Amino acid sequence: MKKPLVILILFFSLILIGFGLRGKISGEKFESEKWKTADLIDENNMSLRWDMMNSFRNNQNLIGKSKKEIVSLLGKPDENFTNEKTFRYYLGYSHTGINTGSLIIDFENGIVKNYSVWQG
Repeated sequence: MKKPLVILILFFSLILIGFGLRGKISGEKFESEKWKTADLIDENNMSLRWDMMNSFRNNQNLIGKSKKEIVSLLGKPDENFTNEKTFRYYLGYSHTGINTGSLIIDFENGIVKNYSVWQG
């Protein structure tokens, strides 16, 4: 009797995990040109950059890159939230309600010191 109960619990656990992760793990491959030309106002592309973040973080090492290299890779940063020490790139909707995200890149002497993803 215990074996069917264990199998049933595992089955429902997998379903719950699947729903919990839905939209948070994306297989969208990072492509520089797609990133740079993403129309995040278009309903079909509202989360394109956000969907590329897993691939981006796994395959791009920004630490040590120059501002010129970052602009070549990601395009010009958002002007309203960018200064000499920080670039910000809007990521679009994050698939968790109406949350949006941003990629924040911090520079020291024109070289990437740190970067993070902000959601809120």
